[in-house]
Amino acid sequence: MTPPAAANLKSVETIRTQVSQEEWQVRVDLAAAYRLVAHYGWDDLIFTHISARVPGPEEHFLINPYGWMFHEITASSLVKVDLDGNIVSPTDSIINPAGFTIHSAVHAARHDVGCVLHLHTGDGIAVSAMAEGLLPLSQTAMVALSNLSYHDFEGIALNLDERERLVADLGMNNLMILRNHGTLACGKTVAQAFLNIHLLERACQAQVRALAGGRPLHLPPGTVQEVVKAQVRGMKIDVSGLAWAGLLRMLDAKDPGYKL
Repeated sequence: MTPPAAANLKSVETIRTQVSQEEWQVRVDLAAAYRLVAHYGWDDLIFTHISARVPGPEEHFLINPYGWMFHEITASSLVKVDLDGNIVSPTDSIINPAGFTIHSAVHAARHDVGCVLHLHTGDGIAVSAMAEGLLPLSQTAMVALSNLSYHDFEGIALNLDERERLVADLGMNNLMILRNHGTLACGKTVAQAFLNIHLLERACQAQVRALAGGRPLHLPPGTVQEVVKAQVRGMKIDVSGLAWAGLLRMLDAKDPGYKL
């Protein structure tokens, strides 16, 4: 599918009538996440991916059409696939095979996960290559560390056998550093996954800047890290919804085309 300069409204309405209201809302939220990743400069041309589970019993998920830039993604352009990689929505687009490997692994193993977000940012890749991984250098890092796993690099994610090892490493955490590769975040909703990746990326950015400063670093004691972990796990308010509402207001003001 060739990305249009302006979406064909007839095509959009056709897709809206073919899917449930619940699926259309997930499509809108997922398209917003792609546009927000582009807004923050976290995209890598066409080479990363965000997916969202389609509501219902069919075990389908939505992912970007391979070849589209993130600022071009719309709700109607997203491709629906099953856990075997079959495209089950009308489209002439293809999907990124490595993206399918990573995202199908998580969606098949973690039914509590509604969205998976994977990035290749400069700071995320830099931290993924550091022997120590993410250090507790900031409040944001300590929040991320309470929910963080690691997965060793095995090559470009084209081998479906890697899925078993990837989900074993992820466990029940919602953040993961893919060694020598990038970052990954999960969430029950698109909003939760986006806030989680924001936390991890900010933590990586702070670490890279702190190390570049060339000054002695202050690491808080392990007892403080345990306090933060308990605070995060005991949090009663889902702040992702508050943050997401603000992000959508910003996006609607500058780039509302994601809804098409």
